[in-house]
Amino acid sequence: MELDALDLARWQFGITTVYHFLFVPLTIGLSFMVAGLQTAWYRTGNEEWLRLTKFFGKLFLINFAMGVVTGIVQEFQFGMNWSTYSRFVGDIFGAPLAVEGLLAFFLESTFLGLWIFGWGRLSRGLHLATIWLAATGTLLSAYFILAANSWMQNPVGYEFNPDTGRAELTNFAGVLLNKVTLATFPHTVTAAFMTAGGFMAGVAVWRMARRPAIDRGTYKMAAKVGAITLIVAGAGVVLTGDYQGKIMTEVQPMKMAAAEALYETSQPADFSVLSIGPLDGSEATDVITVPGLLSFLATGSFDGEVAGITNLQEEYEQTYGDLVPSGDYKPIIPIAYWTFRFMMGLGFAGMLVGAWILWAIRGPEAKGVGTGRWTATVAILLPFLPLLANSFGWIFTEMARQPWIVFGLMPTSLAVSPTVSGGEVLATMIGFTVLYGALAVVEIGLLMHYIKAGLPDVSREMADSPDNDGERPLTFAY
Repeated sequence: MELDALDLARWQFGITTVYHFLFVPLTIGLSFMVAGLQTAWYRTGNEEWLRLTKFFGKLFLINFAMGVVTGIVQEFQFGMNWSTYSRFVGDIFGAPLAVEGLLAFFLESTFLGLWIFGWGRLSRGLHLATIWLAATGTLLSAYFILAANSWMQNPVGYEFNPDTGRAELTNFAGVLLNKVTLATFPHTVTAAFMTAGGFMAGVAVWRMARRPAIDRGTYKMAAKVGAITLIVAGAGVVLTGDYQGKIMTEVQPMKMAAAEALYETSQPADFSVLSIGPLDGSEATDVITVPGLLSFLATGSFDGEVAGITNLQEEYEQTYGDLVPSGDYKPIIPIAYWTFRFMMGLGFAGMLVGAWILWAIRGPEAKGVGTGRWTATVAILLPFLPLLANSFGWIFTEMARQPWIVFGLMPTSLAVSPTVSGGEVLATMIGFTVLYGALAVVEIGLLMHYIKAGLPDVSREMADSPDNDGERPLTFAY
């Protein structure tokens, strides 16, 4: 059987991208939460905030390092498996990625290094500034990368050069201020804070359940901060997601139709909470529906018109002709339908667990947090709820854009490298998968080691000024 290079290249990029994105939201959110913990110590002088800063700071650094390692692979794949795409959009796509590397990544890595090695050497105020600058760098990185991705969703600020066969940049500000970027960035960032809040609350509650007599009051502080962040950020995700849905309907109406498996244009359009039966439009589907909700998500009105898949297919055939070789302008409907619901369902489940944690830790003894296996299991699962919601959200974003790699300009089927064979792609995909599996074992092992080790002893931490001896060697350890 001949191996299809296109399908394998898509699988490889999907595997490596989803794996890498497991670390991204936690890095963004946790960097600011660690900065917030250190700020609380700076303002109050309470040693417990410093212990939490150092504890979650280690977990943040492990996750940051893994994110850097797995992210490097992404750029190489553009040249290896997607050279036709890279040639077509390199003048545009490369600009925000170059700025991200030269500005944002250098900012976060430089000041993160100063934060790691600056304990006891920099003044408290200056040292605090380094973690805030590093966290700001993560935001800038996210913005420039999202600007590049948003151009694939809604191409702007370019001209097509027929002589070179390339899209050429004409308005860099237009690319950075793309309406899709402005909608996607706040949604992604609030989702990142939701992930970090779930992680902090989950770790703290797990420690309270497994080691109830050790530092219970301090972990309660972390659980409260994490749960509040999870719930508040979750509300932000809902609000920004509502706006993003309307922008998505404007620039990619097929994606919204696929999210509901809506085949015929409807006014109003209902939203199905659950679908029973096939999603290919071959027969009626029994659903549990919320009347008019899809119209509201798409248009802001409960009686707004939402275009259906069949109608959009006919429209795209007239607009784009045979630009897509297969002539099929529909994404894989079941994937779009279910990833959209998994994204929302897991996010709301995380918020419910966060609310339960706030209830459980009430009172000075936090008696609602028991020591049984059930509490520990919930604590372990909590970080995965918003994290997987993030992943399903990105799978929906990318898969429901198909068959386009750049919407309206380049189909995915024409973007793969012409000289790369299916066997070569398969070999590298297996290699990356095995490597990433090993990295997952390392990541989980390191996180569990430091989580089980508990809060560090900070009795020797200098209060306001660098160490007097000036001879202590630089070290990663706190």
